[in-house]
Amino acid sequence: MQNNSSVQLVDCPRDAIQGIKFPIPTELKIKYINQLIQSKLFDCIDFGSFVSPKAVPQMQDTQAVLAGMEKLDEVKLLAIIANVRGAEIGSTFPEIDFLGFPFSISETFQQKNTNASIQQAYSQVQQMQDILAKNSTQELVIYISMAFGNPYGDPWAMDLVSEWVGKLQELGVQHFSIADTTAEARPEQVGDLFVKLKEEFNELAFSVHLHSYVEDALLKVNAAYDAGCRRFEGAILGYGGCPFAQDELVGNIPSELLVDRFQKGSYAQVAPLMDAFQKMIRHEV
Repeated sequence: MQNNSSVQLVDCPRDAIQGIKFPIPTELKIKYINQLIQSKLFDCIDFGSFVSPKAVPQMQDTQAVLAGMEKLDEVKLLAIIANVRGAEIGSTFPEIDFLGFPFSISETFQQKNTNASIQQAYSQVQQMQDILAKNSTQELVIYISMAFGNPYGDPWAMDLVSEWVGKLQELGVQHFSIADTTAEARPEQVGDLFVKLKEEFNELAFSVHLHSYVEDALLKVNAAYDAGCRRFEGAILGYGGCPFAQDELVGNIPSELLVDRFQKGSYAQVAPLMDAFQKMIRHEV
């Protein structure tokens, strides 16, 4: 497989551990995320979120985790926010490069995920942009959730995806992550949507955040790549899933698959990270 140096990889320990029911000690999270950073296999680490500790208890120590991280200039940091208050908190940390907001084109999921309607979320994006305009070191990333359909029977179409990308672009958003939260996407659907988005919004930066069963994960990755996507998000060992999506969590694209597919590193570099993740969730030092 051809190595493409323009490909960027994002690892998402936040997504990997947010749905784990038992608490993971802060010091173990710090140790693991620092290993991810030091590996230099990833261009960006989605490390935590500024959300309600009642809604996502696993993320209540995000500020403490950030304080213990050993950042490298070449590895960017991203934190998820769910509302304007999250943007206000996140914007006070200059070591964070991106704040990510999940914007669902499924009304049902937007309510489940952020306790807001789509229109309310749109208004919040404008307020978030205003907050970040005062802090030139950070940029907002909009995750277009349920971008390939949804399990709730809400309307979906590729035109609906591009319509909302266009509206959000008008607010000044330049970075989008196209997300399949509940593994709705088929490989050909992934390719078709990215072709459409690249044709209509060639000036915007797109990444893909797929939750997928392992059997067709690589087919979806290849479909996105062939359609022009050059930024891919995953999690070590494929752990993860949104706790507000549905009862059965579908994991992320395994980061080790992405590293191998795009020849970003060797198995000898990835294997210690796989072992470290397993030790973290077993509470082994």
